[in-house]
Amino acid sequence: MRTTVERVERYPVEVPFREVPGRNMARELPHWRWFEVVEVELADGSVGYGETMLFYSWGETTDADVERARGANAAGLLWDDSLGPGLQIALFDAVGRSLGVPVHSLLGEKHHDRTPISWWCIDMPADDWVSEARRALDRGYTSLKVKGRPWFDLRAQLEALDDSLPAWFHVDVDFNGTLLDAERALPVLEEVASFPQVSHVEGPLPQDDVAGNRRLTGTLDVPVALHYEEPDPMTLLEEGACDGFVVGGGASHLREAASVTAVADHPFWLQLVGTGITAAFSVHCGGAFARAEWPAINCHQLYEHDLLVESIPVEDGTTPVPDAPGLGYEVDRDAIARFRCERPSERPNPPRLVEADWPDGPTVYVAEGDVNFVIRAAMAGSMPYFERGVETRLVPDDGSEAWRTLHDRAVQEPVVEDEPVI
Repeated sequence: MRTTVERVERYPVEVPFREVPGRNMARELPHWRWFEVVEVELADGSVGYGETMLFYSWGETTDADVERARGANAAGLLWDDSLGPGLQIALFDAVGRSLGVPVHSLLGEKHHDRTPISWWCIDMPADDWVSEARRALDRGYTSLKVKGRPWFDLRAQLEALDDSLPAWFHVDVDFNGTLLDAERALPVLEEVASFPQVSHVEGPLPQDDVAGNRRLTGTLDVPVALHYEEPDPMTLLEEGACDGFVVGGGASHLREAASVTAVADHPFWLQLVGTGITAAFSVHCGGAFARAEWPAINCHQLYEHDLLVESIPVEDGTTPVPDAPGLGYEVDRDAIARFRCERPSERPNPPRLVEADWPDGPTVYVAEGDVNFVIRAAMAGSMPYFERGVETRLVPDDGSEAWRTLHDRAVQEPVVEDEPVI
């Protein structure tokens, strides 16, 4: 059979960040550099590619998954999310090439010839946000997703963007729950929403605070987006707790979410994170899903190379949905060979010491542990709440006993001082 899986290869790669995102990703997400590229060859010689971000993606491809795929009909595996993103995307690509159809035809009816796409930034000093926003604008983007955090001066950051960007450029501010509760959140969000570029706020409160999110959604003039997965999306819809969704996951999960949001008449943006390989798959999803109307988040702009021979073109904030077979993009095999590495046995977690300093005190130090360790400190109340003038930096390890002692204390729990001590 032409679509029988003959060969599966997996290539671990370490893809370097560009300079500006790199120095900011170094605080909490240095492990986003590691991927596994999956290559699938079918009996008719068709070859497809997919990828997994090893320490972030919604799933992973195991040795058992590979053995299950070998010798099987690839068309019968497409909707099996348990295979992990790398193998699943590669199967879609290979089957599309074998049948001579684009991936969006395998996903369903094509609803959009072009689909919106956004630039992504982690929390950064204002100047770095401006630098990234200008880079996005120069490359045809009209939307930027940023992280709103209490350890940066959000008002100063948005003021800098306002001074540097046209009013029609869109900024989505993602809080990841750090606004804590509706009573404290509303004054902050009303000020945030006053900036003409702010088009959405995402995850202002913890997702399980349905009543609080309903209050914000009913009060704010900008849409509130919540992740589709939790709590049950039907609860969020019935309670009016959001205006739209953030949708990620495997193909079956995406199809389900697309169906529910179409019936509920709620827009969403796709959040499928990786290099250009994942972004290319996301583009096809954006073409096939009717309510994928908000700009997709793929994060491939973080990297020095997107692993594609030709990058995804963006004009006026959208990109064409390819009609060529498979993903419609060719993977750069030379780049994969250049970035090949040993697969890490566990999430890379180098020693880091982060300092957040407020003008009138305190100074808070946190150090690496679980992912999002700075967020955890903020959620636990160890930091002031979205105050003016705060600056945050990664404190370099100078080899001193003072750095090591402070780091080791901060690993255990946030260290709060009246002023900087190092």
